[in-house]
Amino acid sequence: MSIYQLKSRFQNILRPLVRSLAARGVTANQVTSVAAAVSVVLGLFLSVVSLPHWFLLVPVWFLIRMGLNAIDGMLAREHGQKSILGAYLNEIGDVVSDVALYLPFALIDPNGVAPAISVIFLSALTEFTGVLGQTVGASRRYDGPMGKSDRAVVFGALGIFVAVGGTLAAWTLWLWAVVALLLIWTIINRISAGIREAQTAAR
Repeated sequence: MSIYQLKSRFQNILRPLVRSLAARGVTANQVTSVAAAVSVVLGLFLSVVSLPHWFLLVPVWFLIRMGLNAIDGMLAREHGQKSILGAYLNEIGDVVSDVALYLPFALIDPNGVAPAISVIFLSALTEFTGVLGQTVGASRRYDGPMGKSDRAVVFGALGIFVAVGGTLAAWTLWLWAVVALLLIWTIINRISAGIREAQTAAR
């Protein structure tokens, strides 16, 4: 089970807005680029700012970014804007955005950066594994339990915690450990599902 499975309902809500954007000439690649650029700027800002309340921007931006990610996909699929460049921008932009938004938490963790960096690495590897499905005859895999949307919930909640005055401490090591295990589980699920799909398609 993953939050990603709720995506279709989210898309139905956004569809009128997507039609309006398409009519105004807004492209999927423009939306993808803006989402990535804002994520990087926000990540850099949080990495240098010393006021914790700014971390409240993390869950707010994750929600907006989730909407933008749905919008760019719908523009591409439903309004004839699919492109090879768009595929690259989408995948690279997501990974770069995640790294930028997760990194500030590593920098304020009193346990050091290594635990959070491990989660960042596994998050990137999870998306890489999902993309690899397309190279073996399967689809792009989005299996959970710790996909992009699920990670947004985890880091969004952590952002709220920091913003209201919570501090990262020894317990954070357990959080990173749980998230890392769920990411490894996700990687295994995506590989297994990709193999099964490819084998079924080859029959």
